[in-house]
Amino acid sequence: MTRPPLTILLAAPRGFCAGVVRAIDIVERALALYGAPVYVRHEIVHNRFVVDDLKAKGAVFVEELDEIPDGDRPVVFSAHGVPKSVPAAAAARHMFQIDATCPLVTKVHMEAKRHHDEGLAIILIGHKGHPEVIGTTGQLPDGAVTLIETVEDAEALQVKDPAKLAFVTQTTLSVDDTKDVIAVLQRRFPAIRGPVKEDI
Repeated sequence: MTRPPLTILLAAPRGFCAGVVRAIDIVERALALYGAPVYVRHEIVHNRFVVDDLKAKGAVFVEELDEIPDGDRPVVFSAHGVPKSVPAAAAARHMFQIDATCPLVTKVHMEAKRHHDEGLAIILIGHKGHPEVIGTTGQLPDGAVTLIETVEDAEALQVKDPAKLAFVTQTTLSVDDTKDVIAVLQRRFPAIRGPVKEDI
């Protein structure tokens, strides 16, 4: 018996992690509880279908808080997290804040802060300009975090004290995206500290 050809569709590159699902649920719950509009600082997830669906339900996506009019409407911080300056600015305007930062991103923020408090220089493996990288870098004083993206960056990295280093990673990268960069850091700086558990 001849079978018809089978078509297999692969989702690429990845599906939604639990933190993104949680953030989408938070926006939908805010819409159900408070009605539209609900403002969301930065797109909750890099997915046009999800963003368009939330827009149709009354979510308004903005890049900065100054795009939001004064009033009592909720503002949701996306799963990528935000620099400390954003909640501070929202509080100064008495905005109704809802934090949808992914718990794994919050874990990276806490790791970076703990390492910084222990006197370690922080190396962040990630993509320049990505909202998560901006949020993680913004947890610490200017200059406390050095961003690297590639193996070449890791090879060229110059540090003040090789014995006082730690690295964290952007959570939305894959293990394959970071393993070679981490290997270079560990070879060049054997004392470097990394996450206790995987951040990715």
